[in-house]
Amino acid sequence: MRAAWYDRQGPAREVLQVGELPDPSPGAGEVRVRVSVSGIHVGDLGKRQGWWGSTMAFPRVVPHGDGAGVIDAVGPGVDPARVGERVWVYLAQSYRPFGTAAEYTVVPARHAVPLPAEVPYEQAAGLGIPGITAHRSIFADGPVRGQRVLVTGALGAVGRAAVAVARRGGATVIATVRTPEQVDEALSAGAHHAVDTAGGDIAARILDRTGGQPVDRVAELAFDANLATNLEVLRIGGVIATYATGAAEPTIPYWPLGFQNITVRFLSNDDFPESANEAAATDLTAALVAGDLRYPIAARLPLAQIAEAHELVERGARGRVVLDV
Repeated sequence: MRAAWYDRQGPAREVLQVGELPDPSPGAGEVRVRVSVSGIHVGDLGKRQGWWGSTMAFPRVVPHGDGAGVIDAVGPGVDPARVGERVWVYLAQSYRPFGTAAEYTVVPARHAVPLPAEVPYEQAAGLGIPGITAHRSIFADGPVRGQRVLVTGALGAVGRAAVAVARRGGATVIATVRTPEQVDEALSAGAHHAVDTAGGDIAARILDRTGGQPVDRVAELAFDANLATNLEVLRIGGVIATYATGAAEPTIPYWPLGFQNITVRFLSNDDFPESANEAAATDLTAALVAGDLRYPIAARLPLAQIAEAHELVERGARGRVVLDV
């Protein structure tokens, strides 16, 4: 099969290779997917670069956890009727060496989610890591119907999905974006209210949008930078569900958090409970089908240009970057 891989960590153009590898075969409980589109997420870059102290668990890695295509073979214990099924896949390269940057990828059958024909592959191909993280950030502490949910970085890959599933779950969604020009875009993405962070006095403007009522939960992109604001807007007993931070070891204001009985939930996509992954997959697929979740596609490149694609993501491309495999 045609595939991209790296045998050591480092910059994209120095370590990524494209060539031929043996076709994989599905084992018990697995399916093989002929990949049409492979998605790229910041986590894929981190594994390649060795960010966050990560090391290579395998001598050779085919990158990318997310993708979409068609099941073309199944292993023992999997219904043969699944052959020919359109699917999107997640965690393809989680605790496994070979992800979706290849003509074929093999995943546990439950990680290949049926994809209705009306949803384009490129919309589902980058859904797994950010979408499931978003779903977990919204629902890890129970239903949100009737609650006020703040989504920071609402136009990012995780943020868009968080806005969509929170609104579909019955929450009032307040979004933060970087600039005033992005406010309308956040509202179009499904937020009920949107506040830009360039205008100052962010907490007061968030509470103005809620009619002075405190926020129940925050899906947090920047734990360190936004902690003070979250303490101002959260209710007693509220939740910060955070999946990223600028400072790796931020200072934690223990007593303010304690006095408000704030729960801080730290999230990392590779190790969510399987039941949470499956619930997220169901809800995210429904959001795609309904049109409530749509990602702008910043670039579509062929597999041979994977290094360029990684560099686009590293430079902060506005929208998803995907590979046509």
